[in-house]
Amino acid sequence: MRDTRRTRLVLTLLLATALVLITVDHRAGAGSPLGALRTAGASVFGTAERAVAGVTRPVGDFFAALASAPSARQRVAELSAVNQRLRGELAAHRLDQGRSAELRSMLGLAGRGEYKIVSANVIARRGLPGFEDAVEVDAGTTDGVRPEMTVINGDGLVGRVVQAGPTTSTVLLLSDPASAAGARLEGGREIGVVHGVGETGSLVLFRLLDSTAPIAAGSRIVSFGSQRGVPYVPGVPLGVVERVEATPGELTRVAYARPYADLSALDVVGVVVQGPPRDPRDAVLPPRPAEAGQVPDTAKDRKAKRARSGERDGAPATPEAEPQQGAGTAEGERREPVRRPRGRRGDSPFGGEPGRGTEQRFPHRNRPFDRPLDRPLDRPLDRPLDRPLDRPLGQAGPQDPAEERHPMVTDWRGRPLDEVGAQ
Repeated sequence: MRDTRRTRLVLTLLLATALVLITVDHRAGAGSPLGALRTAGASVFGTAERAVAGVTRPVGDFFAALASAPSARQRVAELSAVNQRLRGELAAHRLDQGRSAELRSMLGLAGRGEYKIVSANVIARRGLPGFEDAVEVDAGTTDGVRPEMTVINGDGLVGRVVQAGPTTSTVLLLSDPASAAGARLEGGREIGVVHGVGETGSLVLFRLLDSTAPIAAGSRIVSFGSQRGVPYVPGVPLGVVERVEATPGELTRVAYARPYADLSALDVVGVVVQGPPRDPRDAVLPPRPAEAGQVPDTAKDRKAKRARSGERDGAPATPEAEPQQGAGTAEGERREPVRRPRGRRGDSPFGGEPGRGTEQRFPHRNRPFDRPLDRPLDRPLDRPLDRPLDRPLGQAGPQDPAEERHPMVTDWRGRPLDEVGAQ
């Protein structure tokens, strides 16, 4: 019993002492005289506190995780659903942006060519008996789509409708080997036929009907158009020639062109339900990309077109001389070629001579006379006329020196013909 009392007394004294020390230390603040004692106690008992906390903390965290596991799993599921929804919205937004850009491009092409179109989305890729490359679109007869109508996208020609249902239609692509479309070279009248060759639509075959017509890599092709615009309307961009095959002895020329439309990645297309009122020719073609570091010179392009049109019409173009060596030009100033004059056919009975002007072929034309004429242009006035102008030709007058009844006939030198005959 005595030990118990003593223990209680010691415990009470310790608690009272601790309370007094805490109170004094708190009221004294930073200048407390017990600061050194507090620091020493922390250094002694701090290590033990950290060791005990390192052992007990994982155990406490484990039991806390067990208690909060159901709510944590629910929170993870909610966050995963939100993340998946945001990813879908982002993908749909990007898809809508891409489709919007394609639709704007297609409407621009249709506006330049004056085509009336019905927009549609490609929903499947399918095959038909006798065909290899065909796609299904979500537009049908209820939208005004009929078989044998032209199908385009924002880049160029895609194909033609071969089957039309109430809500869907089947489009035969230009790359199908069974597909054939009339085509024409840009800026000319040379026509040909474009055939598909398969190979995922990367190239098409262009067969030019005139084997002598000029064609080179970089030439652009547009649709020639069918009768009444069925199945192909005119003026739709087809592609750019990549290489020309050598065909000696054949009646046609063969070239391979890359289509403007990416036939392996189609999304938004347009079915032409009404053709243009007139052939747009080359107005629908996209502008040529400018070469790096150069600005396209429209005046030079117009001059080249005029020269090409003159050669096609049979009249040779006027040659242009190269700039003279040593002729300096200011920096940034454009050097214009010197045009050589050429003679006209009216200047010479044998026609104009190339490279020679009027001054070279007729040097005496504009020169003053430096010598007397071989014969006078008129009779001199220092002698009387052979006969007066107011007398008939058959009468002789007193002024006639020889009383001749006929007028004097002279040669081109002015001498009488009698003297010329006597000589």
